[in-house]
Amino acid sequence: MNAILGEKVSIISNRPQTTRNKILGVRNVEGGQLIFLDTPGIHKGKRLMDRLMVKEAMSCIEGTDLILAVVDAERALTEEDELALESLKTAKPPVFLIINKVDLIRKDLLLPQISRYTSSYGFKEVIPLSAAKGEGIEELVRLMKDILPEGPRYFPEETLTDRPERFIITEIIREKAINMTREEIPYSIAVMVDEFKEKEKLVSISATIYVERDSQKGIIIGRGGKMLKTIGTEARKDMEKLLACKVFLELWVKVHKDWRKDPVFLRDLGIE
Repeated sequence: MNAILGEKVSIISNRPQTTRNKILGVRNVEGGQLIFLDTPGIHKGKRLMDRLMVKEAMSCIEGTDLILAVVDAERALTEEDELALESLKTAKPPVFLIINKVDLIRKDLLLPQISRYTSSYGFKEVIPLSAAKGEGIEELVRLMKDILPEGPRYFPEETLTDRPERFIITEIIREKAINMTREEIPYSIAVMVDEFKEKEKLVSISATIYVERDSQKGIIIGRGGKMLKTIGTEARKDMEKLLACKVFLELWVKVHKDWRKDPVFLRDLGIE
């Protein structure tokens, strides 16, 4: 979605199930708009948060005109890929299979990869592309325009997403923390903005990173606070691009035991 919109509205990680909330994106095209919903991935989850994420993803199918099922060209078909694709077999909207990261595999391996998917599932289109390099993106947009029904323009032209700046800021911090930590810790990270103050040439932000255990808190902070400082520095760079001004960022780390099982805390995160 970031590649299609030309701006970063969804965070990026090599970890599965990074997206937790439904995120809307708007792409203006000649004669209309394309409205996207980036959803959590469909997967088997034992925790309350996982079940709510899958429910959110499945609910987005209703009322949509087209589904883009995105898979990774680098890896073989996984159990969770199969689960997601199986769940789309009964979907009413047409499904495009998007095979991303084709720049990272040999060309002679691409056709067998496509055959593995198309032999078991029926897709309206199969589109190999590289979101990172922008290859195939405009072809995808063209195919979408050809198949989508006409409708009203729902958003002003300057709209990029329906998510407020505070939400995107929490996601930026979470992205940096995810990509700098290991093992189970990325799934135990949540972020909330505590304070957002706008001045003439400066935005002052205070945010808290939540984890589930004391040992995780120590890893996020790092020796002498080095890890937390690095997370803050990298997050601030993205925030300054987003807000087009200087940012003062203050980060805290707190333990909220088993927050992924806490319905009240999940609701505060927008996961319901």
